[in-house]
Amino acid sequence: MNSIKKYGLTYLKGMAMGAADIVPGVSGGSIALIAGIYQQLLDSINSFNLENLLLLKSFDFKSFYEKVNGSFLLSLLLGILTSIFALSKVITFLMNEHPIPLWSFFCGLILVSAFLILKDIKKWHLGVVISVLIGTIIAWWVTNLPPTTSPDAQWFTFVAGAIAICAMILPGISGSFILLILGKYEPILKAVSDKDIFTLALFASGCIVGILSFSRVVSYLLRKFHSATIGLLSGFMLGSVNELWPWKIITAWRTSSSGEQKPFLTENILPSEYLIQVGEAPQLGSAISAFIGGIGLVLFIEWLASKLQHS
Repeated sequence: MNSIKKYGLTYLKGMAMGAADIVPGVSGGSIALIAGIYQQLLDSINSFNLENLLLLKSFDFKSFYEKVNGSFLLSLLLGILTSIFALSKVITFLMNEHPIPLWSFFCGLILVSAFLILKDIKKWHLGVVISVLIGTIIAWWVTNLPPTTSPDAQWFTFVAGAIAICAMILPGISGSFILLILGKYEPILKAVSDKDIFTLALFASGCIVGILSFSRVVSYLLRKFHSATIGLLSGFMLGSVNELWPWKIITAWRTSSSGEQKPFLTENILPSEYLIQVGEAPQLGSAISAFIGGIGLVLFIEWLASKLQHS
């Protein structure tokens, strides 16, 4: 595969990761795992070590760029940023105006991906089964946590960045959702809109520390306990469906910093109860079509990736 085609595909995968990270409840890590770049992403992050960073001190930028897999990271980052800036309004519109088809699409995408990843496990044993169950239970528990009132102290912005970025590279657990739980989702968005450089720099510092530390932990687990770790990551994806379930009722509201009423707590319900409790049609036809669309997209990505690998 020539370089333009290879990194063009990485750019598109980055766009998919960026689109996922915008939505509280969907993880960019899931997309990286689906797209087959999860291990490469971890290896590239882990290459930011002392030995390679010393190359910058001697102004050997070319060697540093090659050592950290710069072309891959740059094309991926450009794709992520493209999505965040170009698709954020579209996804926000869909979340507000067409939530049921949107969540159904992600449900189909995540579920089929989890099963496809599990299919690749060559050697099944009790440890793998337990890992899948543990991952599912943890993700289910995390997605049931209510948002909390977080400290206003500056140190907590750093901590929130470190925790959220860990979630972003974990399939099934959304960094945006973790920020919601920590009560930092809106303050960070406000910092972006207000161009609050200090808050954003503090948050970014936490992200850098978190991702450089946590990626090494995940890489170690994949190296030493590959099948069990893949089972755990797939379990995270399966458990996250609790947050992606399209039919919900709002049980509590909160007032945002701009004075708007926003959902605080939600509860999953069956489509048959949706009309009675919410007073709106459950849009089953749209939901099923979007669900199949999510499955179809993953299968298409799988087919395209295998075709490009053999071209």
